[in-house]
Amino acid sequence: MRFLVIDDSRAIRSLIIRMLKELGHQHAEAGNGREALDIIANNGPFDAALVDWNMPVMTGIQFVEAARAKPELAGMQIMMITTETEVERIQQALALGATEYLMKPFTREAFADKLAMMGLDKAA
Repeated sequence: MRFLVIDDSRAIRSLIIRMLKELGHQHAEAGNGREALDIIANNGPFDAALVDWNMPVMTGIQFVEAARAKPELAGMQIMMITTETEVERIQQALALGATEYLMKPFTREAFADKLAMMGLDKAA
């Protein structure tokens, strides 16, 4: 599976990428939603995007809206991975097209469980 990791924190990107590698997945990374859309434009759609909410230039929720407005990205799953824990935020993300929601901090097991729930736990 091909994942796009979108977070303005290099440390968080590294943590998520390490877990993806351990599970046998490929990845690309972006520091904000705008950069992520550029990567997708140049590399084609990914199986999933793992997206932080709070980022400069283009937030995660703006990325979700932009991605869901593109028919060619309809099959790309999106998991928000964020410190935003309010029920209203979770509902907003899911209503706008996020597939799943994982709150920081998270464990390796919680991350793997979310991928499994999304059907993304097997390397392809």
